[in-house]
Amino acid sequence: MEGLQLQSQTDKKGKLYVIGIGPGSVEQLTIASRDAILNSDYVIGNGTYLDQVKELLNDQEIIRSHMGKEVDRAKKAVELAEDNVVSMVSGGDANVYGMAGLVLEVAEHHELDVDIEVLPGVTAITAGASVLGAPIVNDFAVISLSDLLTPWERIEKRLRAASEADFIISLYNPKSRQRNSNFRRAIEIIQKTRDGSSPVGLVKNALRGDSQEMKVTTLGKVLDFDDWVDMRTMILITTPESRIWGKNGMEKIITPRGYQRKYDY
Repeated sequence: MEGLQLQSQTDKKGKLYVIGIGPGSVEQLTIASRDAILNSDYVIGNGTYLDQVKELLNDQEIIRSHMGKEVDRAKKAVELAEDNVVSMVSGGDANVYGMAGLVLEVAEHHELDVDIEVLPGVTAITAGASVLGAPIVNDFAVISLSDLLTPWERIEKRLRAASEADFIISLYNPKSRQRNSNFRRAIEIIQKTRDGSSPVGLVKNALRGDSQEMKVTTLGKVLDFDDWVDMRTMILITTPESRIWGKNGMEKIITPRGYQRKYDY
């Protein structure tokens, strides 16, 4: 894309919001994000995410894109924001495997003095955790299993380190049609250093209404659900200190914070 030029402070009239739209329903948007979208001249995003906030799209100019066009999308958003109010929508939180970093890198690379504000959103780990109960009230690590931009060797290193350090581990992007073995490989790495009794929660389409599904199992049995896992699934692998409470499809995961060691309740 051509036309990106340095803008002086005196000429600056636009604004670029990079918005995490959360799990995918308008009800889960922050008020600030909702207001930014409603008051934008342009709204840009992956078509899937635009569809999730379509009830907020009225008089704005809509620019639809798709997977693999992230760089073009970021360039267009930055260019338009020199003279317009623009919302770039990103699934979950824009700082968690989202568009925030790329947008700022593009503005930096082209030395553009664009007013950019990143608005946070509910990301998959917190959405999924709310469905599962209280699995992440202690230290945790978030690891994407997508090796499209990160070498698998580096992902393996992070998996081993997080497992050995006893972090609760959230796995993002576990499987796709092209990457259907990374989830199994990741679980096998974690199983080498973590007890098989550790509770595991799997949530598909977290907080997306009737399409939401969840499973509660253990690390030793989680690969029984290998065929059920897809790109819409967030996995939470807890530690042996966590426990499963409930039964008959109403199971919750509780990870103690440590109060039990100091207080009698």
